[in-house]
Amino acid sequence: MLAAMSEQTETRKQRAARRAGEFPPAPEALAVPVLDSHTHLDITVSEAGVPGGPADDPVAAAIAVAAGVGVDRLVQVGVDVESSRWGADVAERYGAVLATVALHPNEAPRLPDLDEALRQIEALAGRDRVRGIGETGMDFFRTGDEGRAAQEESFRAHIAIAKRYGKALVIHDRDAHADVLRVLDDEGAPDTVVLHCFSGDADFARECVRRGYLLSFAGTVTFGSATALRAAAAVTPPAQLLVETDAPYLTPMPHRGRPNASYLIPLTVRFLAETTGADLDELCAAISATGERAFGPW
Repeated sequence: MLAAMSEQTETRKQRAARRAGEFPPAPEALAVPVLDSHTHLDITVSEAGVPGGPADDPVAAAIAVAAGVGVDRLVQVGVDVESSRWGADVAERYGAVLATVALHPNEAPRLPDLDEALRQIEALAGRDRVRGIGETGMDFFRTGDEGRAAQEESFRAHIAIAKRYGKALVIHDRDAHADVLRVLDDEGAPDTVVLHCFSGDADFARECVRRGYLLSFAGTVTFGSATALRAAAAVTPPAQLLVETDAPYLTPMPHRGRPNASYLIPLTVRFLAETTGADLDELCAAISATGERAFGPW
């Protein structure tokens, strides 16, 4: 009996290890199309590949797989000058893609010339298919307090760029809620603010909703431990709610730990509908409308 149990356990471990690098199967398609408000196609393709296997045009393949389950629009997000330029170019080639450009908060303290990098981001900001400035914000998890000054300088500069060009501001906030609100209050927030991968509780969600910000929920809302996050989603009006993958990261349950991609958005949307009691089709329509208000028409 003990030998049999040990053999079964080993088999499960081997299977988990083998599947860790595989994309999950496609979920049931949504009847009403919806967007992925935050994805990293460049990182997904380079680190995980494409759902369904290698393709001559991996970006087109990723778009097609997503469209097949009702995810018909994507927002490709920049994290440094190189990825921002790549995303802006991709958005001009593929009608399903819009782009944002920025220096990630973790990137700012590492740059030898932050001012020059910001100038290059601003040069991209005026392009028509670039509809957002981000992801920018505050995150001291990896940089520590020594990165605080550069992060805040970069964040303030991104806010100014978003306001000058009339683009949405896409915020990365990791355990820095008070600092993010303080800087937004100091500078004056742009007309459209998106809290990417919202990570706060219901009280913080209410404060963001009161300010008119948009809250974008990722696969993390499906995690078993995310009780506070689900409470935040429950107090977020559909008109201020977005969904995202942050692919290739934060894969929703039941596939946590495997690569993420835009075609898995239906898992998060269905979970949110079930959790909040919303009608699925109505929620998808509201998310799509919010996405178009935030980023404009595709």
